[in-house]
Amino acid sequence: MDVESAPPRPPPSPAPAPRPFSSAVGRLNSYVAKSRVGKYFKIADRNTSFTTELRAGTATFLTLAYILAVNASILEDSGGTCSFSDCIATCPDPNGTPTNCSTPLLPPEYPSCKFNPVNPGYARCLERTRKDLIVATVASSLIGCTIMGLAANLPLAVAPGMGTNAYFAYTVVGFHGSGNVSYQNALAAVFVEGLLFLAISTVGLRAKLAKLVPKPVRISSSAGIGLFLAFIGLQGSQGIGLIGFHLNTLVTLGGCPISDRSAVSPVITVNGTVLLDPNGSPSGDILCLHNRMESPTLWLGVLGFVIIAYCLMKNVKGAMIYGILFVTAVSWFRHTKVTMFPDTPAGDESFDYFKKVIDVHKIEETAGALSFKGIGKPHFWEAMVTFLYIDILDSTGTLYSMARFAGFTDGNGDFEGQYFAFMSDAAAIVVGALLGTSPLTTFIESSTGIREGGRTGLTALTVAGYFMLAFFFTPLLASIPPWAVGPPLILVGVLMMRTVVEVDWGDMRQAIPAFVTMILMPLTYSIAYGLIGGIGSYIVLHLWDWGEELSGKVGGILGKSPPGNALVVENGGSRQAV
Repeated sequence: MDVESAPPRPPPSPAPAPRPFSSAVGRLNSYVAKSRVGKYFKIADRNTSFTTELRAGTATFLTLAYILAVNASILEDSGGTCSFSDCIATCPDPNGTPTNCSTPLLPPEYPSCKFNPVNPGYARCLERTRKDLIVATVASSLIGCTIMGLAANLPLAVAPGMGTNAYFAYTVVGFHGSGNVSYQNALAAVFVEGLLFLAISTVGLRAKLAKLVPKPVRISSSAGIGLFLAFIGLQGSQGIGLIGFHLNTLVTLGGCPISDRSAVSPVITVNGTVLLDPNGSPSGDILCLHNRMESPTLWLGVLGFVIIAYCLMKNVKGAMIYGILFVTAVSWFRHTKVTMFPDTPAGDESFDYFKKVIDVHKIEETAGALSFKGIGKPHFWEAMVTFLYIDILDSTGTLYSMARFAGFTDGNGDFEGQYFAFMSDAAAIVVGALLGTSPLTTFIESSTGIREGGRTGLTALTVAGYFMLAFFFTPLLASIPPWAVGPPLILVGVLMMRTVVEVDWGDMRQAIPAFVTMILMPLTYSIAYGLIGGIGSYIVLHLWDWGEELSGKVGGILGKSPPGNALVVENGGSRQAV
């Protein structure tokens, strides 16, 4: 078809009229950018907008909201401020359920009252502690995000760190207080560590101290913590219950129903009679007797795992929270095999609190509970140094990686607002210790908000606003079951394994310390032992090289002595320079 025979082109269609909503959003963004708020947060300078910051903050909160349930659940396992004094005298009824009675079978101060079957009085104290810890998590995160947003003007969220909370609960304090440091003394260790961290940040030593740690240990510590968290998520206490205890191999396949589990307790023999050891620490229901892999809650947790995994594969924002919400919602139905509210007095009490939905819980036990009575004991300082080491590595590394991801860093790796960013998470640790929670850190999930376009402190303040709303929903947050918490713990471990690619596995002097660090953390149930093993093996493997290097330097100095400094000696009447 030639040009002349072609039909005439239609006149250009008029530009579509702007949508009222889009126009209103544009005017709002323009107004905020020109206001004092916009100029303070440098909205225009960082090529962002007010609504973009709100969207980024929403995405960040959805990604890390799981911490509200997970942190409280993990720290509750330490027993908090609960002690033998909270136990009440009990004796079994014909069905074997502990009840109040006038003539107790066991006195309340008997150590087993803290372990399965948990004494009713101690169980009620744990429930109060869980509610306190939820509020403490909310309050400390809110304060940390607010400081980060206002002072540093960075789109980074601050909350209790995964890994340090597990170290706090299971290594320092121990399950239901069975460790070497009390909950109150552990909070004091966190408080002291926070002050030291604040001082180090003030004088600008954080980055330098982080570089003193051997590189393979520094890289692998994140992966080791991830394995530790996944190991917790696979167990029954704060997980799906796939892994159980075995008398010979220590661990084996679990997943049996509660009715088919048993506690493991140390025993002593007195005059030929086997008795429970009053100085021992009985375990939870970790021994699976039979019917493995038949626990309904295990398979519900597995389904939650699959949901989160698929959402992560598709880069769905809030993947963790969606899996938790699904499993929790199913567990809220009563009279089912997976219910969070069994037909028991404790279940009825929990269900009554759950039905409130909205409730502002006042912290009763954990706020201001820190005590310095154990400050002279070695275990106190071991915990404090480990907390400080982890925070220096984790917080500093996360801050720099998020700044690089957002494009804030210059040629030297520095970024605008880094001084106040360092001060923010350090100050949040001090506040968290006063409220009763483990150390806080900058969350890697902040990358979600940055990916959404967050570039200013308004993103962090938006996250703080969501934490403020969470204050009013303590009954719902307190009713999240362990099998809903387990899947995100496992998948957080998956995400933390990405650092292993940076280890030079072809160099045994690098590979061995990295592997020792990673493997010892979950298998010793201690982050501190993993770090000690990694650093110790690194030093041992490099002693020969350091010795050769030192001798070479000494030999070089002696061999290069200038003639003017030579020592002249008499040798058989002749003079020789030495």
